[in-house]
Amino acid sequence: MSKRSDAADAACAYRRTGIAPVGATGRLKELTDREREVLLLLGTGLGNRQLASELGIAERTVKAHIARIAEKLGQETRLQVAVLSALSHSALCVDPSCPCRHSALPPGTLKASAA
Repeated sequence: MSKRSDAADAACAYRRTGIAPVGATGRLKELTDREREVLLLLGTGLGNRQLASELGIAERTVKAHIARIAEKLGQETRLQVAVLSALSHSALCVDPSCPCRHSALPPGTLKASAA
């Protein structure tokens, strides 16, 4: 069994890996309104079939939108795009009464448990 060093446990995963999902949020302005709509829905966890139904478009059109969104935001996978969507909800959502809009946790809210 391998043992992780204490330094690795303390370092931020974003800093350790050099990957910060929120770094792409500055590129959201490059998206069309329809791509923003698709991105917002993607963050809900719906599959392509459900997204197509919700948007009233073909499933392959959903795939094309997601591919363009990933390219514009510099992401490699659908999962990375979905994570970015969830992290960017308040920037994407235009519904002023959305309960999720201002519910982002403040920094430091989640603390590692002492195990």
